[in-house]
Amino acid sequence: MNVRVRRVYDAPEPEDGTRVLVDRLWPRGLSKDAARVDEWPKALTPSYDLRRWYHSGEGSYDEFRRRYEAELAAPEAAVLLDGLRETAGAGPVTLLTASKSPERSHASVLAELLAR
Repeated sequence: MNVRVRRVYDAPEPEDGTRVLVDRLWPRGLSKDAARVDEWPKALTPSYDLRRWYHSGEGSYDEFRRRYEAELAAPEAAVLLDGLRETAGAGPVTLLTASKSPERSHASVLAELLAR
């Protein structure tokens, strides 16, 4: 599977394939035309409480990962994750996030789950 993580603010590239926004909120200052997002499955994003807890600095990335994976086991998220796996099986997928550190974000957790 060809899954990669990029910042949504980076210019789209031909090798992006299906571009999936994995943030709950639309990125500030970015038009929908410029973002070129193909899918926006909000139920795959971390809950408000989990995001708030992680960004407050209270917990570690490893604990965030554990809690987020538990959220992804919920029925609605699991169905969307399976659909995203199918999409990734058919061609390249780029997970888009506004996070300044995509490698330590929920997007990287999703990418690793899809690669399993």
